[in-house]
Amino acid sequence: MTREIVFDTETTGFDYAKGDRLIEIGAVELINHMPTGVVFHQYINPEREVPEDAVKVHGLTYDFLKDFPTFDKIADKWLDFVGDAELVAHNASFDMNFVNYELKQIGYRELNWDKVIDTLEIARNLFPGARCSLDALCKRYGVDNSSRTYHGALLDAQLLAEVYLELLGGKEPSLLLDSKKQKQAENNVEINIKRQNREFRNFVLSDEDIQKHNEFLNNKIKNAIWGA
Repeated sequence: MTREIVFDTETTGFDYAKGDRLIEIGAVELINHMPTGVVFHQYINPEREVPEDAVKVHGLTYDFLKDFPTFDKIADKWLDFVGDAELVAHNASFDMNFVNYELKQIGYRELNWDKVIDTLEIARNLFPGARCSLDALCKRYGVDNSSRTYHGALLDAQLLAEVYLELLGGKEPSLLLDSKKQKQAENNVEINIKRQNREFRNFVLSDEDIQKHNEFLNNKIKNAIWGA
């Protein structure tokens, strides 16, 4: 079984090193690349004002966020949800840097980069030179993002989960429920399937059956190649 967490974050800005903070995490659980319906969503009090430019992107003001818990209060809940799953994000370095910065600030171990999958990197490899934003990929794959008036972490994670499945090749990979067999198929490794040989069956035709068959061939089929 392959468990993955597709996640997205919203922040007060672009640079955690200059004081920007995490304000929202949204995540979707996948098993064998398919959504299970289990999600994680949390708004976070950044303990600072949210710049107007950031509000224009995600619509989250400090007045709205100030009554939600700070990151240290929800960190255990987030880490329990992630568990040992692989993490999937679009432009993963942005989201991972913010999450790991927040974890480091409260003395927690950072999330492992070895288990991170960046869908932006996958898309750029598949479509060199093309626009690979989440909106562009939704349009390419026919994923309905009409409700995305603002950037929202949970909505974006749900959209990304659909896009991620398409980047993997559509719904076909999910049909191979055994993860080992899936890896073999993706790497073009021959998979041996045991086939059961059945005993040859002999069907005896009566004289009447043969006569009707010949009449059909002679009367219904014109210019039969076997009669040439």
